[in-house]
Amino acid sequence: MSTLETNLIQPSTGTALTVGASGDTITVPSGATFNVAGTLQSGGSAITQGITEADMFRLTADLTGANADITSNLERPDNSSFAKIGTGMSESSGIFTFPSTGLYLIIASGTFLFNSSDLIAVIKANVTTDNSSYEDLFQVQAGYEGANSKYETNTNSGFINVTNTSNVKIKFTTAGFGGNSLLKGDTNYNKTNFSFIRLGDSQ
Repeated sequence: MSTLETNLIQPSTGTALTVGASGDTITVPSGATFNVAGTLQSGGSAITQGITEADMFRLTADLTGANADITSNLERPDNSSFAKIGTGMSESSGIFTFPSTGLYLIIASGTFLFNSSDLIAVIKANVTTDNSSYEDLFQVQAGYEGANSKYETNTNSGFINVTNTSNVKIKFTTAGFGGNSLLKGDTNYNKTNFSFIRLGDSQ
């Protein structure tokens, strides 16, 4: 094995340089640094490091006696400490559109107020992959257990494989609410909220 020592390797013609052949292993030894100042690609697509999209929306007002899609009173938090990563989600009448393809973690957290006539209340995360029919991805459930009114906050989550941003969307629906139960919302801080985190490329 011979050693080549040089400060610059560049192609003799064009702009492409091939290192190694099919089946070869290119090794960067321990203690060495492989510094990429340009764009590192895999299969022609840029390789990005870390989370590229993270966003959140919250319910800004209480919902009463709700058994329907959550279509209004949704906002991205405007607290001074809040920040999103990337473009962020788009929301229209409660339907959320993803900014790019990828595998997303969805987290829903609901704060419920129950009275004695109510037994259970649910937030459903409904996903469509054809921009038409929806199915439940997960449910956030809470139930009444005693003789007095009570608050309860519960959380659930799921993955969505977003392969097409025009067809794959998500909305949130309430179910099981009686006339005396509330899904709590507030414009100043999170009571009921929905998080969207892109973990990596779509599968």
